[in-house]
Amino acid sequence: MAVYRIFPEQDTFISTEVPTGNAGKDEIVELGGYPDIAGLGETNRILVKYSSTDMSNVFATKIGSRPFSASLHMYLADAYDIPTTYTINAHPLYQSWDGGVGKFGDSPANTTGVSWTYRTAGSTNAWTTTGFVAGTTASFNPGQEGGGVWYTNYSSSVSFGITSFHDVDINVTAAVNAISSSTILNNGFILKLEKGLESQTSSSVRLKYFGADTNTIYPPYLEFKWDDSSYNTGSLSTLNTSIAIITLMNNRGVYADEGKQRFRVAAKPKFPTRTFTITSPYLTNYALPSGSCWGLRDENTQEMVIPFDSNFTKISCDATGPYFDIYMDGLQPERYYRILIKSELDGSTTVFDYKNIFKVTRNG
Repeated sequence: MAVYRIFPEQDTFISTEVPTGNAGKDEIVELGGYPDIAGLGETNRILVKYSSTDMSNVFATKIGSRPFSASLHMYLADAYDIPTTYTINAHPLYQSWDGGVGKFGDSPANTTGVSWTYRTAGSTNAWTTTGFVAGTTASFNPGQEGGGVWYTNYSSSVSFGITSFHDVDINVTAAVNAISSSTILNNGFILKLEKGLESQTSSSVRLKYFGADTNTIYPPYLEFKWDDSSYNTGSLSTLNTSIAIITLMNNRGVYADEGKQRFRVAAKPKFPTRTFTITSPYLTNYALPSGSCWGLRDENTQEMVIPFDSNFTKISCDATGPYFDIYMDGLQPERYYRILIKSELDGSTTVFDYKNIFKVTRNG
């Protein structure tokens, strides 16, 4: 039961509207397709890159050789003219790029980093637009050359409907696997709308997301999930009633944003059966049923930061009792979090909330 997040090394968005302008320090990054004066239609695409060192560390010190999933997350900040249905595609980038320190509204346009036309600062090193290496491609209209070059074999997508939650959550496991095995280069990802929604001349769609430079608690992240749980109850009895007290034995309340913390669970019936022993029945710990899991909620926003997951937030058990681990360096610092525990008891699902709250502080 493990969930771990890393945050971008750099991100930006590139636009045909300002084809040589850099937006590397914008707090908001944007996908879009909308009309322009010339009648060609404009296109916005998002670029995001995660550190090779951070990714290697996840595999070397956490996941190892276990199966895993990886997903790219972005929080929607604002949107205009959302279609009834639409698809966002994520492709691993083939060519490298410089993040830059510009903003989309700069005048004159900032050229300190990547743009629609160029990969690097100073209006040099244009994106390849012809003669693509096998297994790579690009997409642009004549007169709007540029917009990134990406691998074709490791693409992912996510589709949205009229009732969808519009935050981005794209499974990029295939691409991350290819990067970790050095099959492809780590130049980050490009996110783009499906082709029919880019370069629109009569209608428009604009989706704005919080970027890495946001001053909110909603930066993009790459989330890894894997199962490292172990379930061996030993001589413990298994809790079989929802009329129970489930809390934590060792919550210190404050943790630095580093390393992994193991939380021990105290589980027992609220009204234990009386027995003729010299030990109080209230001191006996119980195992939780297999499949019990934990979740993490932001104490201020009341949003689930890590939702319950029967595969990846399963609660382990040993002869001492139930336990689980949380990686503090995968959480936003200077925030308060509440741990919730979910279990199947008495034939129904019960969520236990005994106000187990902790704060993550910034280390240094």
